[in-house]
Amino acid sequence: MSKPLSLASLLLVSTALVSPAAFAQTAPGATQSSMPAADPATAADPAPQQEEQADVSIPGGGDDAGPDIVVVGRNVPNVVRATPQVASVLSSADIARTGEGDIAGALTRVTGLSVVGNGYVYVRGLGDRYSLALLNGSPLPSPEPLKRVVPLDIFPTSVIASSYVQKSYSANFPGEFGGGVINLTTKAIPREAFLSVGASVSGDTVTTAQLGYTYAGSRLDWTGFDNGTRTLPANFQAALNSGKLITVGQDFSVEQIGLLASSLSNARTTVLQRNDDIPANFSGDVSGGASINLGDTLLGVIASASIANTWRTRQSLQQTAGAADLSVPDNNFNRVITDNRVVVSGLLGLGLEFDENKIRWTNLYIRDTLKQARLGVGNRFISADRDLMVQDTGWYERQLIDTQLTGEFRFDKLSIDLRGGYANTQREAPYERSFTYVRTNQPLTSDPTGNKYVNDLGGNNLEGNASVSFSDLNENLYSGGADVSYKITPEITATVGYAYSNTDRTSTRRDFTYRGSNLPISVRQLRPDYLLSDYTIQSYDIVLLETSGSAGTAAFEAKLLTHAGYGQLKAEVIPGLKFDVGVRYEKATQTVLPLNLFGTVSTAIVETNLKNDYWLPGGTVTWEVANNMQIRASASKTLARPQFRELVSQIYLDTDSNRQFRGNPSLVDSKLTNAEARYEWFFGRDQRVMLGGFYKKIDRPIEAFSSFNSDGSVNTSFANAPEATLYGAEFEAQKHFDLANWFGGDFFASRRLVAIANYTWSKSKLKVEAGDLTLVNGTALAAANFFRDGAPMTGQSEHLINLQLGIEDKEKLSQFTFLVNYASKRVTSRGPSGQPDIYEQPGVDFDFVARQGVKLFGLDTELKFTARNILGTKYQEFQELGDNKIFYNRYDVGTKFSLGIGVNF
Repeated sequence: MSKPLSLASLLLVSTALVSPAAFAQTAPGATQSSMPAADPATAADPAPQQEEQADVSIPGGGDDAGPDIVVVGRNVPNVVRATPQVASVLSSADIARTGEGDIAGALTRVTGLSVVGNGYVYVRGLGDRYSLALLNGSPLPSPEPLKRVVPLDIFPTSVIASSYVQKSYSANFPGEFGGGVINLTTKAIPREAFLSVGASVSGDTVTTAQLGYTYAGSRLDWTGFDNGTRTLPANFQAALNSGKLITVGQDFSVEQIGLLASSLSNARTTVLQRNDDIPANFSGDVSGGASINLGDTLLGVIASASIANTWRTRQSLQQTAGAADLSVPDNNFNRVITDNRVVVSGLLGLGLEFDENKIRWTNLYIRDTLKQARLGVGNRFISADRDLMVQDTGWYERQLIDTQLTGEFRFDKLSIDLRGGYANTQREAPYERSFTYVRTNQPLTSDPTGNKYVNDLGGNNLEGNASVSFSDLNENLYSGGADVSYKITPEITATVGYAYSNTDRTSTRRDFTYRGSNLPISVRQLRPDYLLSDYTIQSYDIVLLETSGSAGTAAFEAKLLTHAGYGQLKAEVIPGLKFDVGVRYEKATQTVLPLNLFGTVSTAIVETNLKNDYWLPGGTVTWEVANNMQIRASASKTLARPQFRELVSQIYLDTDSNRQFRGNPSLVDSKLTNAEARYEWFFGRDQRVMLGGFYKKIDRPIEAFSSFNSDGSVNTSFANAPEATLYGAEFEAQKHFDLANWFGGDFFASRRLVAIANYTWSKSKLKVEAGDLTLVNGTALAAANFFRDGAPMTGQSEHLINLQLGIEDKEKLSQFTFLVNYASKRVTSRGPSGQPDIYEQPGVDFDFVARQGVKLFGLDTELKFTARNILGTKYQEFQELGDNKIFYNRYDVGTKFSLGIGVNF
């Protein structure tokens, strides 16, 4: 029978997802412990075991992930089968088989999931705003400016034990449940002591030992930490704190502005440097754990730390078109972009078990730093006769600190689950610099610099420019909850619960541009660090002009406060027919308030103040039509709130797409009506066939649209479309074949062929009628000006395909797997000014992963080799009309190879 849907218990027990062998290690009649019976390095991929005919506890993927199911005296071939909802589970073994380094990459192997941009997961083609990410059942803040959803590529797979994806809504989850929820479970406390160390090196055919660009920065940049090189000078920091606009006038004299400009020279953040031999990537990790028996109490501890330093170079063609027929690119740039990304993580967990009670304290630290250098050459429509050279340097620090405390307490028929958490994220981007040099291409008789790139700092009307920006984001999230469950009868369990979360974010961005007047030719030709040196600034009266807030708000504070209560009833009314029904009442207040940094009031920026409450019912019925077959049907109502990014009227440069984003403070909540059904056939452990269909009606969906800036560049914003529908079907199959039945010899005696396939077909349509309106910055405008009736929703691919085919040993670690991932083209934004929509073409990824266990100096050792994007699929984002095609982004991704080793002590 189903136990109550417990939130804290799922934190404390993840063994079944960590190791299939855990089932066989459970003694008959015993309850499966929350602590693995072997160290994770060995248990991550043990030999598959025979099914047990015993009492087996199958935990879900983590707190909020799904129920604990206890099955007595019968086979339990799959965790997915035991959950009462439509769900998918990515176990530690599944994650390891993909060979991915971060959890976002691993999740692309789950049916109906795709990853867009920098680690944002789309469920069934619905944008990241419709997907909810939890860590051990608690909400996470985001380190991204103007975004409330955390990017999952910041989570190394080394700290994640499993991932639970639930696609049907149940009342114990937050109401923001559009496409589904993704709950990540950190590694559990071990029962036996272990220590493992791993390292890897990698590179790709486009980046490693090839041309790229970088800049000096600090000597500690390779660690992801700055040594103080980017710390702001004291006088400049004091000026920022003064509450005054930093420009020549009443508050600052010309001399003061000159000194402030000189203080920002900082050549180590200014000069772009060519590197003809970009280094290889490296990573390392260490993890360990132990437990102590204290009488009737078990105390366990687990800790891990990792660092990954990767390089990526993209030689990108970036265009925009002004004409509706896309005949001529108005902006046409070739850019070389080199990213040096460093991710540092640490995990510390403590667990306490006594009787049937469990307490767990989990602490997670992740720091994700991007050092970016860009050099672009091209032209804009306003200067088609001139060539522009644009140089950009940036340093982006993202940091997450998360601590969670959970307790699970059992009293006969009554169970109580408590949880509380605090998380903080920060993002700092000091010295985000940009320089624009101009070559007029005029005859030398009329322009002595006609064949040279020069920067006049705006003084000779040549579009030369130099700017620097400083941005800072801080977000605190407090969350808590309690659940009380009572087993009324062996077949009926009732649960009531309460959940609370409070998110508070502040973000500032200070923008500055340098201005010179009639600079001599010798100065205009100087490279960036000489152009903005102390001597040049003081000798030629170069001034610093603050432009913060000229295209939006310079600072804002955003808050989201939610209170929710729910009731849930689980019942098996007749043998084989189970119901999981519930209703959630959720009340939320979401505000975005532009902050007044300079003592002036702007009426151009609209505040956001959303106060709503909802009753959100959800129910799933499961009918076991045969011993190993069941049919599920589900219906629910959910919602999607606008993200901070989408609400804040602040310019934000996406470093991946090189496009600007600006929010719309007039967005409102979207309401969803959901229905789905799925047939499931489990014919063996980890072997199954599933076929399902789903339908969603979305009222006021939030969609991206694009518009042109004055310089011809594209700005992306957001608005509520009137209505949309999404429907589709999913198929999933997983089958093992013993090779000993096909081939003779000792080599094939213990090996099997593993075949995994899933396919999602989906279709979405916007519904826009005459007279429909949408609000943009407080003004009601015709929705048809932004959205086209019948157009697909942004981010939705019609086809998603995943294939895995591999050979693995059933008795020891030996796996060789080919993986294929395909996503058809999808809209990234509505086209500007009546142009066709902008599409992204992910294409086909073909990968190979080999993992082999060996003995090295008497120690269990894992060797791993991976090859990614073997076919060399390019990245393409484009507009297309007839034979005309404009590439917003096109570049070679290259083929990536990696070699790793892991040792268990």
